Amino acid sequence: MNIPKLILFSALALVNIAFVLAWIGAARRTPVHERVTPVDILIGFVTDFFDTLGIGSFATTTAIFKLRGKPADELIPGTLNIGHNASAALSTIIMVTIVAVDPLLLVLMVGSAAMGAWLGAGVATRLPKRTLQLVMGIALLIAGITLALSNLGALPAGGTAMALAGWKLYAAVGANFVFGALMSAGIGLYAPCMIMLALMGLNPLAAFPIMMGACGLVQPVAGLRFLETSRFAWGASLGLIIGGVIGTLIAAFIVKSLPLPALRWLVIVVVAYASFMMLRSARIDAAHDRQ
Repeated sequence: MNIPKLILFSALALVNIAFVLAWIGAARRTPVHERVTPVDILIGFVTDFFDTLGIGSFATTTAIFKLRGKPADELIPGTLNIGHNASAALSTIIMVTIVAVDPLLLVLMVGSAAMGAWLGAGVATRLPKRTLQLVMGIALLIAGITLALSNLGALPAGGTAMALAGWKLYAAVGANFVFGALMSAGIGLYAPCMIMLALMGLNPLAAFPIMMGACGLVQPVAGLRFLETSRFAWGASLGLIIGGVIGTLIAAFIVKSLPLPALRWLVIVVVAYASFMMLRSARIDAAHDRQ
């Protein structure tokens, strides 16, 4: 194992140890009345199954939460970052091990996203409910448009490069810092990161360890902040963890590939509905505040 990968895996191990200890501490501080349900586990399985195949999990999980009517909107960002953490760590180990990408690019991209997440989570945990609804509603709308453009072939497919240098490297690292910060508000990193790297000519395959490595480190970093404030849904988070790990293993080692364009159209419809509902909730809350 080369040194950059060793650094990444060591950081991943340390931050997840801190995450588990923080989870235990939060459970001791706050009485947990919420129980994990089979539906919570199923949501984790489905969303992380498709996440491992490259669709992403944040937008799809948010859409399902809105369709289901719980957890509360202000708890969704924390639930996403905490609940999808285990599957993200597992995906990171799998993809970084089997896909050869420039070690320097990998470490810098993952590190910048983690720094953004730490700063962003501090802001996200203090945002008012309506602000989060607006941010997530707009983000879901953008995610749906991005998926549609991807299906229609209107976005770049990427190049053949397995590394970036010069201004492209600096720009990519800076952009991933922003993407990491936005993840703290429940906005997925996969789509914007993949599009940015494609525009810079990176091989699409090389984007997978970068995206998953970033999420693998970003989510526990952001999750630490949410655990401090208990601004997440316990049952839903635990369900995502259990189902997500199973879905990730099956997708990575058994299924490996599916006719994703057809699945993306289904996701687009669900995400568009969730975006409408999230923005509608923000408008209703604003009307109540004015009364």
